[in-house]
Amino acid sequence: MIDLFISAFVTLFVVIDPPGCAPIYASLSSGASDAQRRSMAIRAVLIAGGILFFFAMFGEALLSFLHIDLDSFRIAGGIMLFIIAVDMVFERRTERRHDRAERIRATPEVEDVSVFPMAMPMIAGPGSIASVMLLVAQSDGLPRAMVIFGALVLVLLLTLAALLLAAPMMKVIGAKAETVVTRLLGVLLAALAAQFVIDGLKASFVSL
Repeated sequence: MIDLFISAFVTLFVVIDPPGCAPIYASLSSGASDAQRRSMAIRAVLIAGGILFFFAMFGEALLSFLHIDLDSFRIAGGIMLFIIAVDMVFERRTERRHDRAERIRATPEVEDVSVFPMAMPMIAGPGSIASVMLLVAQSDGLPRAMVIFGALVLVLLLTLAALLLAAPMMKVIGAKAETVVTRLLGVLLAALAAQFVIDGLKASFVSL
């Protein structure tokens, strides 16, 4: 169970990327008061958590309804996560996040950033939704699924802490350290994505 928890935690932590969300949130909420910043951070994590738990619990049923085999989804999810990993290694993902943040900051009427872009797509994006669905779908029984839910809760709590401490954290960490961490996490995510694809291919060939 400990191995499962660590594996699920690492996968979700790398995909959701709390350290990467912090500078974006600091930029987006720079004009807000401390109370508004706390409120938006809590709301963003709660909404993202609701979305991720929904897909974790009902994602497999949704795939079945759409007549999509779990192994096919595992391969597709692995490929998608690998693309995200490549973007992280070459800093393209961070650049797109910053560009999105700047566009929102340039729009005066947009004040509450908790739903968009923080909850979706930054926290509960395609990568995190695919990851949580895959992790729960390949777990065997409720006890193992609860371990994965525990890992997800821990990652969401760390994300909330990162958002709440975004401004002071950025002063301590700095842009260069963030870049190094992001690239290291990208390499790790690439390996996890490759494993998803390998597992999906193995299961597909066995079923033939």
